[in-house]
Amino acid sequence: MDSQKFHHPNSNHHQKRRSAYQKEGEASGRSHCESKHFRPNHQHHEQSGPTPGPNPLSSRCLSTRRELYERDFPVYKQPVEVGSFSLDSERRFFNDSRQLRYYVEPDRTPNFDLRDGYRDRFIKRDESVKEKLDHILRWILANKSKLSLKVTGDKSCALDVDFVTWRGHLTKLLTTPYEARDGWLLAVTRFRGTLYISEVETEAARRDRESRTGRHEEMMYWGYKFEQYTCADDVHSSPDPGGVVNTNEAFCTVVQTRLADHRLLFSGEVDCRDKDPKAPAAPACYVELKTSAEICTPKQRSNFHRFKLIKWWAQSFLPGVPRVVAGFRDHEGVVVGVETFPISKMSHLIKNEHNCWKPTVCMNFCCDFLSFVKQTATEDNPSVVYLFCYEPHRDVTFSIHRDSQYSFLPRWYLEGITRSQD
Repeated sequence: MDSQKFHHPNSNHHQKRRSAYQKEGEASGRSHCESKHFRPNHQHHEQSGPTPGPNPLSSRCLSTRRELYERDFPVYKQPVEVGSFSLDSERRFFNDSRQLRYYVEPDRTPNFDLRDGYRDRFIKRDESVKEKLDHILRWILANKSKLSLKVTGDKSCALDVDFVTWRGHLTKLLTTPYEARDGWLLAVTRFRGTLYISEVETEAARRDRESRTGRHEEMMYWGYKFEQYTCADDVHSSPDPGGVVNTNEAFCTVVQTRLADHRLLFSGEVDCRDKDPKAPAAPACYVELKTSAEICTPKQRSNFHRFKLIKWWAQSFLPGVPRVVAGFRDHEGVVVGVETFPISKMSHLIKNEHNCWKPTVCMNFCCDFLSFVKQTATEDNPSVVYLFCYEPHRDVTFSIHRDSQYSFLPRWYLEGITRSQD
């Protein structure tokens, strides 16, 4: 890979540099969202009302073959934070940064016990409650003036963006060409000229969630506990590992950017920010925190590079978060080492791995998927949902649903946007 195309703009904090957010060779004239991978399949079915799942037969499909996306890195504009919001201990929305925490760098061998508090100081969010896009939509209604609402007589466009979604949904798109285990369902609705993308839980994901072992549940807690060891509530305080871990609480950034000709507005949860008052402005001051099993063998290191780094890279590259701090734990849940991974260096870590993931494939697939959605989801109607389906090693297909269980834009949002235009 040409490493010059893949420097993160904030990898040196105070130094401006050529980056993956800027296109190399912009005069090449290539189309970065070509439609040649959209393959026709003339058996298209429109479905009405509640259905058990998507119909795999569709009028068009999108290939997931990696080699089709090995072309120039697409234009990806440096993400700009346009706002943020907080969710409190009861999952209530606040249009402010009250839940933002500050990173406190630990020792390189900190000996953190991630099991501490699991039995008696843990409040777990109810994952069976599907919030869809509701929190982002609340932020949009509270910040309409920030979104360049078009002041024209054209009532067909409400927001000056093409797509609204969660960062996590885009992360799944970036990793799709390399995802051999988990499929996904993404529901898309076009309303007032903007396409909204919300995830639908697959049956396989529901079964996995409902059948988790106690060990799996505890290991999920370990990631949140690591955050408690390394985050302070304000710039002058220290972490309090004796407190309660409540996974209802969250701080979320809202960013705007552009991938080729797709204008994006998305939100994602942020673990913490740099304490240094000289740190760059958000999102470049944010830090992503992760835990992973300690690496003891070359095979384990290879698997870490191939299967874990792709998700870490995609999740942080999208909103412009420059680094991941990882706590490496032993089998008993004790952090035995801490390492920082700059997003701009991840492509160098994987370059010697055979048949490994490529950032350009990830971004080009995402770009083509968004073009596929624009071409497919043409009816501007909040009661119409286009359900896109991916199963490993298969093409992406879609089905159409009217007035179905898949509708996800709430009435309060539709009315709020309509009032703002009237």
